Amino acid sequence: MSEVLLAPKERSGPADQPPKDGRRIPGDTLRRVLLGLSGLVAILVIWELAALWISDSVTLPTVQETVQETIDKLSVPYPAQGHTLIVNALISTGRILAGFLLGTLAGLILGGAMASVRVVRDLIDPILQVTRPLPPIAFIPLLVVWFGIGEASKVALIFSGVLPIVTIATLSAIDAVPVELLQASRSLGASPFHTLLHVRFRSAVPGVITGLRLAMGGAWTSIIAAEMIAATGGVGFLILQAGNYLQTSLIFSGILFIAVLGFIFDALLRLLLRAVDPTSR
Repeated sequence: MSEVLLAPKERSGPADQPPKDGRRIPGDTLRRVLLGLSGLVAILVIWELAALWISDSVTLPTVQETVQETIDKLSVPYPAQGHTLIVNALISTGRILAGFLLGTLAGLILGGAMASVRVVRDLIDPILQVTRPLPPIAFIPLLVVWFGIGEASKVALIFSGVLPIVTIATLSAIDAVPVELLQASRSLGASPFHTLLHVRFRSAVPGVITGLRLAMGGAWTSIIAAEMIAATGGVGFLILQAGNYLQTSLIFSGILFIAVLGFIFDALLRLLLRAVDPTSR
């Protein structure tokens, strides 16, 4: 009987296995980038073909018309007594940052207090559950009555939308911290406040930043709606004015600017997560 020689099983080296620390290898990152770009290119191609088929720039302008309109309005104010597209984007960004930072700070403090003090949690939680489903846009008329059409009403609107999201995200992330970490910290002599600040908050960073990303998306929705109703500047105001005069290409320019700004802010938050959380690198 002839012997059957079995080929030894090849050993898989480190290069054959994905890294266990969560880091992405360069090839995987490049693949994800190329797939993302191909999706964007596919949308632009579909948009261009649809615009050529409709043949009506008022209904749907072509990609070239939209790009040309965007380039023109970077230096030309619209309307004539208004601002350029860049200035309007800076106005909206300033409102977003003011309301977002204030809402984030208040949400972190309130979420930490609710996680640490049972009385505060029992007092605030029903209020959050009642107000959380309310869209911030519903408060625009009331905020205009209280603060006028100036910057205060816009900042207050963003604040009211960011606060509950960040509070709930902070509370949920802190509650998810393993109890073993808390017990280890307390056994080493850490005070409850020290444990909250250096153990619970640091362990809750990924969940908190996820909440910040969700809050940022809602903040852009709220500010654009507010600028369409009561404002004399901002991307929402520009889009509204363009719609009144059937400048569809300018409407798309404003929408694309919002998308780019939203992407930049989300990318900054993801970079923040990578900087403060080693496990996400």
